[in-house]
Amino acid sequence: MDLHDYRDVAENYDAYLDVMYAERDNYEGFREFYLELAKKHGGAGTVDIACGTGAVMLYLARAGLDAEGTDLSEAMCDVARRKAAAMGLSPRIFPANMTDFRSDRKYSLAIIARSGFMHLLTPEDQRKALLNIRECLTDDGVLTLNTFAPFPPIQAQQMRTRPDDYTFRLEYTNVDGFRERIYNAITYDPATQIMSGNWKFETLGADGQVVAERIRPLKMRQTYRQEMLYLAELCGWEVTDIFGDYHGSREDTGRYVWVMRKKDGRF
Repeated sequence: MDLHDYRDVAENYDAYLDVMYAERDNYEGFREFYLELAKKHGGAGTVDIACGTGAVMLYLARAGLDAEGTDLSEAMCDVARRKAAAMGLSPRIFPANMTDFRSDRKYSLAIIARSGFMHLLTPEDQRKALLNIRECLTDDGVLTLNTFAPFPPIQAQQMRTRPDDYTFRLEYTNVDGFRERIYNAITYDPATQIMSGNWKFETLGADGQVVAERIRPLKMRQTYRQEMLYLAELCGWEVTDIFGDYHGSREDTGRYVWVMRKKDGRF
């Protein structure tokens, strides 16, 4: 299992992300970015893949756009459904793997927001996902996703990190009203380009002492820019834009927001 498959993580996901990105948000402006893409390319509907708790899908739906969501985690889908109901919305949300999901319709825009694509841990699974999503889109369909490339100074540090060498990340209040501290330890394998992490959640009692602890795993694969370009081409996509952030920067920051269009032909 991965971090996002656990119900306790799904239930608290929004709460701790709010704290995590309060000072430095690597995804700043992502909702607005996707809204503009959906207005431009989502005429036949948008599917938010790896939708999580619905940050993008519900933003689009609230703006009156046709948006559906899918996520590998049933727990994440459940949270997204509850949030939608509380907003008076009823988008279709279904659990599925991006490598093989199917729908009863064709979409004109597919979004893999934030780091969703990076949870595919092998080039084979990345290829399966890109080919599968291609089949789920209209002839002129557009896909957008985010990756970031290995950064040698950080990878060198992570290669020396032990699985239990925890670093404090943040403290937040969970859905039950208890304070929790989050620590993580991230290691890196340069052969596979996979970051493997253990996230430790400590629940605090009224006196500030730890009353419960749980460990949740997380794995993500980093992808080089040229690697992604070749992969897109091999899977029948034409890359039309590569941004360095969600504000349209063309600077090569090592963080890439990809926009690609489905090409003609069979792959």
